[in-house]
Amino acid sequence: MGGTYFIYLIVSLVRILLFIVETAMLLRAILSWFFMDEDNRVMAILYAITEPFIIPVRALFDKLGWFRNLPIDISFFVTYLLLSIISMLL
Repeated sequence: MGGTYFIYLIVSLVRILLFIVETAMLLRAILSWFFMDEDNRVMAILYAITEPFIIPVRALFDKLGWFRNLPIDISFFVTYLLLSIISMLL
């Protein structure tokens, strides 16, 4: 019984983490439409939360040579999609 509670606790914590990252990614996407100073604290926090999840996808795309000449960051969308899928599977 204790093992089941521990697994439930871990899954719940991962769900909360995924929710926080997905929300930060949405805020980052919306705020990117507006002019922001480079020293903006909100954007710095959002980048600090989201970049560790986006960097591996971006590195994979760079290594494979995918989406190099596009004006938008596809790795951002793919990361959000992957996080959403993982969240739904939990």
